Amino acid sequence: MLQIVIGNVIALIASILMVLAGLQKEKKKILFTQIIQIFFTIISNLVLGGYTGVIVNALSCARDVLCYKDRMGRKEKIIIIILSIILSCMFNNLGWIGFLPVISTIIYIIFIDTKNVVHFKLLIIFSLLMWLVYDLYINAYISGLFDFLCIITNIIAIYQIKYKK
Repeated sequence: MLQIVIGNVIALIASILMVLAGLQKEKKKILFTQIIQIFFTIISNLVLGGYTGVIVNALSCARDVLCYKDRMGRKEKIIIIILSIILSCMFNNLGWIGFLPVISTIIYIIFIDTKNVVHFKLLIIFSLLMWLVYDLYINAYISGLFDFLCIITNIIAIYQIKYKK
């Protein structure tokens, strides 16, 4: 029980940062906030026993750093995707649910270099839907709640970008 409480307190910090990333309207700011957020998510997943989440988030942090520095090329994408698949297969302890972060990350990596902010936010929404299911499964209730809230903030931001120019 204490483990769940600790994991969710750490997830709260990560989740607040995730929502802040969702409110950003520039890709660089989104990525910077996500890098910090992912660090806290890694710790939360580790405490809660979500090992594929730890692996995928560690690789996602590297991905976001590369993308932030404009160094995310095809070779880097392929390496991160392969590592995500191999390491997740080795350490997955949650069955098919454990592969949702991997699927989310692979799709995110493939489309991360989109220049269109609306498309980038749609990518985040799609990714977060899979994380929502995963987080609820590993008892990361705060993360699940904030996954949902971040989906909503991204939808609001898309509306603002498209209709309030």
